[in-house]
Amino acid sequence: MVYTAGYGVHSFVLDHTIGEFVLMYDNITMPERGNIFRANIGNYNKWDKRAQSYTDAFMDESNAYSLRYSGALLADLHQILHRGGVYYYPAETQRSEGKLRLLYECAPLAMIAEQAGGAATDGSRRIMDIEPDNLHHRSPLFIGSKHEVAMIQNVLS
Repeated sequence: MVYTAGYGVHSFVLDHTIGEFVLMYDNITMPERGNIFRANIGNYNKWDKRAQSYTDAFMDESNAYSLRYSGALLADLHQILHRGGVYYYPAETQRSEGKLRLLYECAPLAMIAEQAGGAATDGSRRIMDIEPDNLHHRSPLFIGSKHEVAMIQNVLS
């Protein structure tokens, strides 16, 4: 379990012998830059040219990035918290508003990322600054180390 109340990020593990969660990592700090990117490359052809260009920068052979995508956002973000890098789910040409829901996917994870020293954006706005217009408001998401998140803002602007 990863937790923040606005004063750092802490990780707990269930100890089955005592039936309680015990602190595993205190004040997790995400690396400023990572070497892993996580995205569903199977959707590459559904993304606009700018999101494709962002992905191409990671896949360039001269770069030191590795693709690691589990298909499980929480598992991917958990590893990014400790090792750095970026997870992203950009808008698609047929779904310009994005797929992930702002209120119960993007914003809670953005708070954790920011509390650990990372960042989260929809490509132009900080996730935590977006005001939802409905309960199921959807958004693109780029979340992780500050360096990789800043890269998408440069590509999209």
